[in-house]
Parts: sequence; structure tokens; C-alpha cells
Amino acid sequence: MSWLIALMGFSVAATIAAGIWLEMKPRRLPSPRWLKGGVFGNFLVFGLAMAAFLYMGVQDVMAQEVAATGGSGISMAVGLALIGIGLPTGLAAIGAGIALGPVGAAALAVIAEKPEMFGRTLIYMGLAEGIAIYGLVMSILLLGKL
Repeated sequence: MSWLIALMGFSVAATIAAGIWLEMKPRRLPSPRWLKGGVFGNFLVFGLAMAAFLYMGVQDVMAQEVAATGGSGISMAVGLALIGIGLPTGLAAIGAGIALGPVGAAALAVIAEKPEMFGRTLIYMGLAEGIAIYGLVMSILLLGKL
């Protein structure tokens, strides 16, 4: 199972390193036509690779017997379950951040022109922030099932 964790960790580190390298030295050549959807393609390939790696490791996790840890730690299955419980909060926070960017910019523009619209813009900001709260609630409910 440690090979799977090492492989996933290496792929995440390689993706981050490639992103930093491309940010520092962007391509100056014209991109080919098939590379136009680069961000979507990157997410698709990266997501499918992670799902494949997890699928390969499911048998290792499911085949392990539950043993009494005696306070020395938690099993691999519980650790993966805790990671899965944390995903809704993290992804919801990312979604809230993506939503709050344009909403906050538009709210500041509106408030600059009409200060009396401050209350309405707070409602829109609260709706966007509610996405993160929903993710937190889901994590709490999943943690109760563990």
C-alpha cells in the first residue's frame, strides 16, 4: 500500500512542480489546436489518474483485517476514510473561493456607485459563502458515521 501512497504523492508533487515551472517560464510558441483546453485536460487527466491509483489500492485496503490498534494509531482504512471526510470541506472551500471572487468584485463596484446597495451585496456574499458551510456540515455528518 505504501507504493500507492508514494506514487500518488509523487504525481501531486510533479504536478505542482510543473505548474510552478510553467508559471516561471511560460510557452512563447503558438499552442497547437489540441492544447487549447489545457486546464480542463489537465484536470481530467490528473483526476482520472488519481481515481485509477485509488482503484488499484482499494483491494489492499479492503483485504486488511481490522485489528485492535491498542492506542498505537489508526488503520489505513480509517485514514483513507478521514481523508474522504475532509474532501467535502476542502472542495467546498475552493468552490466558495471561486464564487466569492467575481461576486466580491461586483459588490465593490456596486457599493462604489450606490452605497445604499451594501445590504444586498452582503446577501450575495453570504450565499456564495454558504457553499463552504454546506461542505463543513457534510464533513461533520460523515464524521459522525465513522
